[in-house]
Amino acid sequence: MDARIFVEPQQGAHYADLLAVAQLTEELGYDAFFRSDHYLTMSGDGLPGPTDAWITLAALARETERVRLGTLVTSATFRLPGPLAIAVAQVDDMSGGRVELGLGTGWFDGEHTAYGIPFPPLAERFERLEEQLEILTGLWGTPLGEHFSFAGRHYRLDDSPALPKPRQQPRPPIIIGGAGPNRTPRLAARFADEFNVPFHRVGETGAQFDRVRGACREAGRDPDSLVYSAAVVVCCGADDAEVARRAAAIGRDPGELKRNGAAGTPAEVLERCRAYAEAGADRLYFQVLDLADLDHLRLLADEVVSQF
Repeated sequence: MDARIFVEPQQGAHYADLLAVAQLTEELGYDAFFRSDHYLTMSGDGLPGPTDAWITLAALARETERVRLGTLVTSATFRLPGPLAIAVAQVDDMSGGRVELGLGTGWFDGEHTAYGIPFPPLAERFERLEEQLEILTGLWGTPLGEHFSFAGRHYRLDDSPALPKPRQQPRPPIIIGGAGPNRTPRLAARFADEFNVPFHRVGETGAQFDRVRGACREAGRDPDSLVYSAAVVVCCGADDAEVARRAAAIGRDPGELKRNGAAGTPAEVLERCRAYAEAGADRLYFQVLDLADLDHLRLLADEVVSQF
């Protein structure tokens, strides 16, 4: 099972903080460094303020060498699909082909109103997400020298040269995630290279994987052609006192974290990771909320991930 580090910079982080975590992620042998794509904190003052996901990843692409980079997930409301295809392809080239794109409908209305971003109803957001996925895969998949056109309800592209091409071929991996029972599995079966269930308990995660597998079979796709992943908040300590200290630093209760995330001693965290693997997860994203606690990443690498 792959282990990836996932951070939430909108809660408060300078670029220097993200760089330190990303470079340590690479040094310790984790598979990837991922970040959220949000413009507003969910709690606290969020100082110094949000950082743009794709600007951050572009910089990290030049300051790392091996670790994969991506978003979990970019909101389809934040960017037009054509410019998003250009940005992702450029960062993929800058990284030498290490970028992955998580893309979703968007859900946090407050960040939209705070920064003047339209926030249509959920049904329209799903329509826009589907059209964006069609456009992204269409632009990247158009052969060199040919042009791409698209006429949808929300977006129209006429005679696009479909440039630039990403370094990875046929394209960077696309991640779709969520717990919706119908539309989300269908979109994953059609477009995704990876399906992610964020912050759900083991049983719920396994049930959603089963729905995606069923949607793949209905679409005539091999369910095993997708990677299945889960995102979990992690809080690991050498003993109960260290677990309690790390939980307090992120404003969480240790007992709640043990019920809903991957928390406790290394043995307890490893047991929860194995439960996700038994539920069908090929990959885990460890949500690390205290970016200053680099020893947390070291403990996870040495005592948990080394046992995968």
